[in-house]
Amino acid sequence: MIAINLKPGHKRATAGSPLAGLAAQLKGFGQKIKDPYRIGALALSLGWLGYVGISQMSASSELANLEPQLEQARAENQRFRAFLGEKRRLEAVRDSIQAQIVTIKNVDGDRYVWPHILDEVARAVPAYTWLTDVQFIASAPPPVTVDTTVKRPAESPPVHLQVTGRTVDIQGYTRLLRQLEDSPWLKDVAAISANTVLDQNRAVTAFVLKASFQRAAATPEAAPARATEAAAHLRPAPIGQSQEN
Repeated sequence: MIAINLKPGHKRATAGSPLAGLAAQLKGFGQKIKDPYRIGALALSLGWLGYVGISQMSASSELANLEPQLEQARAENQRFRAFLGEKRRLEAVRDSIQAQIVTIKNVDGDRYVWPHILDEVARAVPAYTWLTDVQFIASAPPPVTVDTTVKRPAESPPVHLQVTGRTVDIQGYTRLLRQLEDSPWLKDVAAISANTVLDQNRAVTAFVLKASFQRAAATPEAAPARATEAAAHLRPAPIGQSQEN
């Protein structure tokens, strides 16, 4: 570009560097600001802007470091959710199997109640003693308690029985009591009455006893013992035959 000087005697100012002009402007700006409050506010603003910038950079760096941990936590959440779903499914299957076992046990458990009772009573009858009646005694139902926090299988009510008989020997009566008490299937054996009556012009002792049937415990450890015990008592003894203890 060609510059023409129309004023003779004046020299054209040479073009200076841009940095020099900027320094001159900053110097003039500093000379214009004479108020110390303005200087303090400017310094405070510059410090705040610096703090905000540093905080932004620190937050961005921390966020970048937390991204892998977030992805790992999401993967762990999905894995544990699948594990809990499988656990609930297995628990439902377990509860269903337990309910079926309880139902089968309730149906099958009372099948041999009276065979056991009659076998034990017949085994305990000594010589010169005979029975006239063995009957079931109804008992009051157990109180019902509402408890939704504990799940327990329904237990069968106990079986109470009354035994009526006669004997010509009072020792046979006491021997019958002792042998009924020794039975693994009977418990709470007690005498209700014992009176002397005439039977075909003979003085005999008429007695009434009561007992309860002892159900075997439903535990895996007791199963072999119950099986051995039941096998030992499956061989019936004739009524009226004494048994050596």
